[in-house]
Amino acid sequence: QVQFVESGGGLVQPGGSLRLSCAASGFTFSTYGMTWYRQAPGKERELVAAIGGTGGRTKYADSVKGRFIISRDNANNTVYLQMNSLKPEDTAVYYCNGGYWLGRGIYDAWGQGTQVTVSS
Repeated sequence: QVQFVESGGGLVQPGGSLRLSCAASGFTFSTYGMTWYRQAPGKERELVAAIGGTGGRTKYADSVKGRFIISRDNANNTVYLQMNSLKPEDTAVYYCNGGYWLGRGIYDAWGQGTQVTVSS
């Protein structure tokens, strides 16, 4: 049974940083790319960042390029998103799923997400 458990969100002031984690289980983690998504109120889910299975390739949405860094720990089946220089428009619920930069994740199962709120 595939599961994703996201954590690390919170309330942060503009310019601040957060590190999100996504613990995955139920599939061979190291053989799949992973993608972070986010969904803001009233908006569709959007791609944020992706990383290949070995961590050798990454891709970012233009809106976060230069501010966010995606990484992974295959020994612990976890993918991370380091978010720096946060802006109010980064406010959203953040999710992860399998696959590299796919509009929809490989798996139908989605975690509960982790809320990121950027506000002064």
